Amino acid sequence: MIVRPRLIATATLVAALAGCSSTGEIVVDQGVGIQAVRSACPAVGIPDYTGDVTLFRTPGSTTADNIDVVAAMTNVRSTCNDSGDKVFTQATFDVLARRTDTRGARQVSIPYFATVLRGGTAVISKRVGQVTLSFADGQERAQASGTGSAYVDRAEATLPADIRERITRQRKAGEADAAIDPLSEPDVKAAVARATFELLVGFQLDQNQLNYNGTR
Repeated sequence: MIVRPRLIATATLVAALAGCSSTGEIVVDQGVGIQAVRSACPAVGIPDYTGDVTLFRTPGSTTADNIDVVAAMTNVRSTCNDSGDKVFTQATFDVLARRTDTRGARQVSIPYFATVLRGGTAVISKRVGQVTLSFADGQERAQASGTGSAYVDRAEATLPADIRERITRQRKAGEADAAIDPLSEPDVKAAVARATFELLVGFQLDQNQLNYNGTR
């Protein structure tokens, strides 16, 4: 199950009332009309309810006194190379964990996924890896890092010229379409969705774990 990311917004065009433009923003410019700046790099984020995981000593019992290990995914950052026909994005993240029983040295491996989403719904690819946490004897906390990466076809992540022109065209007051937001038009919205990719990372949870996260 893929849920919309909460930590980092999608790579759609985001409205902003500002005096300068940067990647991913729409800026109101000279009264009527908008200036759009858009990157082919996928947005990176963590889907809702997949950034935390709780492991229990006895399966099926989710009481507080049965908690074994809790872990959280944090500090997600990304790098992107969009200079070629294939756009390469890599996400790195940290996992911070705490265990309740600190006796003895112990390693805990937790699976995570890295998936590429198109248009907010279509899963293009998914890979599952593992991050291993090493607790020293007497140590309550541990930290580890993980990575996920994606290749996206630059042409697929680029808006068609006619769609881009409709979005960025300067409109004069009094024109019939001056008050119409081009991003509200169905074919423009569909084109933007097709060209929008995300690289999402999160813990690979089973349904019980997802349900637990959703009710905390």
